[in-house]
Amino acid sequence: MPAPTQNSDGRAPLLVSHRDGVTTLTMNRARQLNGWTTPMLQALLEAFDAAAADPAVRALVLTGTGRYYCAGVNLGGALQVGHPREVHEMIRTHNQRIFDAFIDFPKPLVAAVNGPAIGAAVTTATLCDVLLAAPAATFSTPFAALGVPPEGCSSVVFPRLMGPEAAERMLAKEGWQPTAQEAHAAGLVSEVVPAEDLLPTAQAQARALAEGVAAGAPARRYRGPSTHAELKAANAAESVQVADAFLSEPFLKAQTAFLWKKNKRVPAAIFGALWATRPGWAHLLP
Repeated sequence: MPAPTQNSDGRAPLLVSHRDGVTTLTMNRARQLNGWTTPMLQALLEAFDAAAADPAVRALVLTGTGRYYCAGVNLGGALQVGHPREVHEMIRTHNQRIFDAFIDFPKPLVAAVNGPAIGAAVTTATLCDVLLAAPAATFSTPFAALGVPPEGCSSVVFPRLMGPEAAERMLAKEGWQPTAQEAHAAGLVSEVVPAEDLLPTAQAQARALAEGVAAGAPARRYRGPSTHAELKAANAAESVQVADAFLSEPFLKAQTAFLWKKNKRVPAAIFGALWATRPGWAHLLP
């Protein structure tokens, strides 16, 4: 597999190991809570493509270093100034590509959630065949609070896993953030595993799934259950809605204030410029 893209500090954002037919990808930005910056996402997508094409890889495990599994996508780096139609298309294709990587992966996929997971880190984990969680894990999907619609097929998968009431609690403004045990009881998590056993258990389950595939079982077992076609259609539709929301006045205003408060001046300025000039370019949107 190719060497992962490096962070600005020279360290690989993603650690890759391989044993007994199982490749383990470990998100390696513990100080940044394993948030999905551009280098991290690039490394993940490249690693998924490489694992899909490598016949020696029979299954894949995804986990994180440090306290967090993943703090989600870095929205501060998600927008660039450009023609509104081009920006809209960039957001749509970027969002769709992330989740299609999980949906289209042609081999068993196991998420080993070692700590808090936020946003896309939660929804991508539910697109895996198995979602294991350590006791310290929590699950947050603050889409409504951020002014964006559900993504990562959560509008379809969450109700199927947890029922409509629990799904609404997580996806609506109430923003329910279940613990590992609560998420397991609700159906979001497959199994809660002691922290010291999380990765070995994930790797063992990945091997078992791969052995099942070799014996004739389907290559993927989407939870819910859902089909590949259903997930692809849901992701395509949600990605358009996410792009619409990202260029809406409420979202741009909220992100400007949030990023400024976090002292992230450059991305705050980008969002602020888009917000301030929106009346002049909104008619150019699709």
